[in-house]
Amino acid sequence: MASFALFLFALIVLSSHCRYAIGSPNNKTFLSLAGRIGINYGRLGNNLPSPYQSINLIKSIKAGHVKLYDADPETLTVLSQTNLYVTIMVPNNQIIPIGADQAAADNWVTTNVLAHYPQTKIRFVLVGNEILSNNSDQDKQTWTSLVPAMRKIVTSLRARAIHNIKVGTPLAMDVLRMSFPPSSGAFREEVAAPVMLPLLKFLNGTNSFFFLDVYPYFPWSTDPVNNPLDFALFQSNATYTDPQTGLVYTNLLDQMLDSVIFAMTKLGYPNIRLAISETGWPNSGDIDETGANILNAATYNRNLIKKMTANPPLGTPARPGSPIPTFLFSLFNENQKPGSGTERHWGILNPDGTQIYEIDFSGTRPVLSPGSLPKPSNNVPFKGNVWCVAVEGASEAELERELNFACGQSNATCAALAPGRECYAPVSLTWHASYAFSSYWAEFRNQSSRCYFNGLARETTTNPGNDRCKFPSVTL
Repeated sequence: MASFALFLFALIVLSSHCRYAIGSPNNKTFLSLAGRIGINYGRLGNNLPSPYQSINLIKSIKAGHVKLYDADPETLTVLSQTNLYVTIMVPNNQIIPIGADQAAADNWVTTNVLAHYPQTKIRFVLVGNEILSNNSDQDKQTWTSLVPAMRKIVTSLRARAIHNIKVGTPLAMDVLRMSFPPSSGAFREEVAAPVMLPLLKFLNGTNSFFFLDVYPYFPWSTDPVNNPLDFALFQSNATYTDPQTGLVYTNLLDQMLDSVIFAMTKLGYPNIRLAISETGWPNSGDIDETGANILNAATYNRNLIKKMTANPPLGTPARPGSPIPTFLFSLFNENQKPGSGTERHWGILNPDGTQIYEIDFSGTRPVLSPGSLPKPSNNVPFKGNVWCVAVEGASEAELERELNFACGQSNATCAALAPGRECYAPVSLTWHASYAFSSYWAEFRNQSSRCYFNGLARETTTNPGNDRCKFPSVTL
C-alpha cells in the first residue's frame, strides 16, 4: 500500500510540473524545439552526398532540427545559412580530458561552438554517445568523467554569455535494470548512485533534458510472435494498464519513456524533462531480424511524427501534455556501420537523396496510407536454413583479406577448401570466400558472429553449395 501511495504522489508531482512547464511564459523556446521534429545526420557511408547536398535534403523533408554526431566545421558552416536548429556532440574519447581540465573545455567550446554560433543555431551540446552502454575499465573511467565534463562545458558557455544552449548526454535504454511495467523502472545498480545521481542533479540544476535513445523495435523483436506489432507501431486498439499506477498505455514507446521517468523519480528527480535523441524503425535487415521492413518503418515514423507534433502536446501517461523534443534516426542508410543488417538500414533516404518512403516532418499532413509500399514478408520469424556468401562486385584484395580472417580462426573452418577436398573446386576467390564465410558464421554465430565481414558478405536462403560441396548453414 505504501508503494502504491508513493507512485500516486509521484504522479501528482509529475502532472503538476507538466502543467507549469507548458504554461510558463519563459517556455516558448522549449515549445518551439519540441514542435520541430529533428533528424539524426550520420555519415558512416562511402556513398553519401556532401554536407551541402545533405542539408538541402534535410530542408526538403521539412525537418526543423538536425543532430550531428560531431561538430564538423563544414557542416556547421552550411547550417549557418539555414533556420535549422542544431545539436552537436563531444566525442566519447574527449570526455576524460575535458572532464579533467577547464582549459580543454574552453578550447572545445571555442573551436566548435564560438566559431559558428550564433549564425548557426546551436541549441544542444551532447557530451558523449551512449557511454553507459559500455563497461570496460576504460569505459568506467569515462563514466566518472561525464558529469565533470558537462559542468565544464556549461561553465565555458556561461563565461561567454551563452545561455540558450543546453548540455546533455544521450543514453540508451540499457541504462535501466528494469523497465516493465513502467512503474518498475529503475537504473542499473552500478550506475545509479555514482553516475545517474550526479547527472540528474546537473540536468535539474541547468534545466536541461534527459536525452534518451529509445527504439520500440528492439523489445518488440525479442518476441515478435507474442508482442503485438500494432502496439509498437502506434496502431493498436488494445491497451495495457500498469498494475501499480493504473496508468493506461496505448503504445510501446510511452511505456519505455515512462519507465525512465519512474527511474528518475526513484532517485528524487521527478521533474527533469525528456528528449528523444534517437528513435526510429529499420527499413531492412538480416533474415533473422523480424519486422525490419519499409512498411513498418514508414508506419512507425509517420505515426511518431503525428504524436510528437500534436497541438496541444500529448505527452505520456505519466506526463500528459508534456512536449518531448524528438530526433528521428536517421537521414540515410549508412553502409559502413558494422553489426547486423538493421544497423545499415535506419534511413529515410537512399544515398542518392531519393526517399525510401514518403514522410512529412512538419506533421501538418494526414498520415499517409500504406499505398504503394511493398507488402512485408518478414513480420513473422523466418524458419529454415540461411547461408552467408560473398557479395557481388567485391574487391578481390578485400575479399582475400576477409577469407584469410575467416579461415584463420579455426583449423576446421576451411578444411574442405584444401586442394583435393570436396569444396576446393571451382578454384575461385568468390567461391572460396563464400564457403569460408558460411562455415565461419555457422561455427561462431553463438559467439555473436554476424554475416558481415566488413561489408563483403550477405545472407541468403538459397543453398550456394552443390552435390559435392555442402556449405555449412545456420538454422533459424
